[in-house]
Amino acid sequence: MPSQQGSPTVRRLRLGQELRLLRERRKLTGAKAARELGWSASKVSRIEAAKTMPVADDIKALAELYRIGGEKLDELFGLLRDAEQRGWWEDYEDTLPEEYTRFLGLEAEATSQRSWEPQIVPGLLQTEDYAREVILASRGIARITHSGVRSRVEARLDRQRRVLHRAHPCALTVVLDESALTRRFGEPSVMREQMEHLLEISMLPHVSIHVLALDALHPVNTSAFIHLKFRDFDDVVYLEQLYTANFVEDLERVAGYEAAFGHVKSEALDEDESRVLIQRKAMLWRR
Repeated sequence: MPSQQGSPTVRRLRLGQELRLLRERRKLTGAKAARELGWSASKVSRIEAAKTMPVADDIKALAELYRIGGEKLDELFGLLRDAEQRGWWEDYEDTLPEEYTRFLGLEAEATSQRSWEPQIVPGLLQTEDYAREVILASRGIARITHSGVRSRVEARLDRQRRVLHRAHPCALTVVLDESALTRRFGEPSVMREQMEHLLEISMLPHVSIHVLALDALHPVNTSAFIHLKFRDFDDVVYLEQLYTANFVEDLERVAGYEAAFGHVKSEALDEDESRVLIQRKAMLWRR
């Protein structure tokens, strides 16, 4: 089946995955395939891991070695064409960490996203002023310039438009700890606007926001994470730290994060109860 236009990040991963499966079906090791082609073993490995982009001649050579043609070869070239496209997030790659731009590329094609956030309102749900204050709060540690702050805010708003308001948006489920609603960033007016924005966003049909109340049981002691699901690609979990970020791709560990999210959500308030609590916080920030 010909490839459809989508995220170049996902297409690069899909292309590498397809080439690995084709090699394995021929019962070839990466080293054996490399020897047959006169390549280094690392070249095969990096192409399959989507760390190196193959060129058309590489695809032709691999297809000949794996004895494929017709629709399958057309599919590989379709994936290659899509993988060579430029993603919107690449406009901000000079100011965003490499791991985060990879996450944005994956997020662009996710069918569902589940996010646990114990400290702040997640980026997808932030107002412009709140986002700026969050970024400014870490500027002294992360050494972000004034222009870098501006670029990151622009990227965050661009991300929101492209994820929340695209033609076929992913299903977004967020569980927030109540403390994220009371931890102040900027003036009280910034927080009030943020609470009101949460209420507005929570009414979108594809968005579900839950609050884990401070007096609720906390079934899992874990930091923030985002679990992405795809139509034709394995799930991925994204973990962000102060200076770096990690991707969890091991299926067993991903399943563990999926279970952890389920536990946290089961103890959180339902959507209507969460809106009531958020409304109360908005009223407090008016004082």
